Amino acid sequence: MADFQYSDLSKMIDHSLLNPTLTVEQLELGIQLALAYDVASICILPYYHKRCVELLQGSTVAPSSTVGFPHGGNTTKTKVIEAEQLVEDGCLELDMVTNISAVLSGNWKLVEDDISAIVKIAHDADRKVKVIFENCYLQDTQKIQLCKICCNVGADWVKTSTGYGTGGATMEDLQLMLDHVTKPVQVKAAGGIRDCDNLIKAWKMGVTRVGASRTAEMLGEARTRLGLPAIAPITGVSAPTSY
Repeated sequence: MADFQYSDLSKMIDHSLLNPTLTVEQLELGIQLALAYDVASICILPYYHKRCVELLQGSTVAPSSTVGFPHGGNTTKTKVIEAEQLVEDGCLELDMVTNISAVLSGNWKLVEDDISAIVKIAHDADRKVKVIFENCYLQDTQKIQLCKICCNVGADWVKTSTGYGTGGATMEDLQLMLDHVTKPVQVKAAGGIRDCDNLIKAWKMGVTRVGASRTAEMLGEARTRLGLPAIAPITGVSAPTSY
């Protein structure tokens, strides 16, 4: 017998629609898929976020998008403008990439000021922020220092990866981050959780969000294990031409 409920897993998933080659039709299909599986949020390309907000009205799925994605090297002013636009468009959760170059250079003041600026914009508007580290490029000491900074400035989540670096979430990194954040800061995995077994493992560790594009495969397997009806494939969605 399964030792989890469906919502334990579905409400961990931030369904990722961030691949730059996704067409409008594919974005529309992805939104409908995420709604069908009742995930936590849809993290979508910023230019299509406003449309996503429209389609999520009345659902329990939150609209989310990215700031400084995927490289993090934008100026803080640029990130601020991105964040302000997303807030204006109805974004509830902002996934921002830390300045990886500054982290590797040891410029911790720039890093903290950069993160703090986005957290302030988000929290002033009653929104939440996930700070992406891109752990594949970092040493453990740098990951730990980022956890400390994120706790100091009040970020809502620390996140392993963009999914577009040389590697994604590992169980070792997730445990390291869990060990070095203090509540209410939470941990999000991205780019490495690709099957139901690892999703369950992350949930049991205490990870609260997982960025995923294999939502249908993972949650479809969860539904099978729980004896729930399968979700029918999402097809035939007509896409607007004005976005």
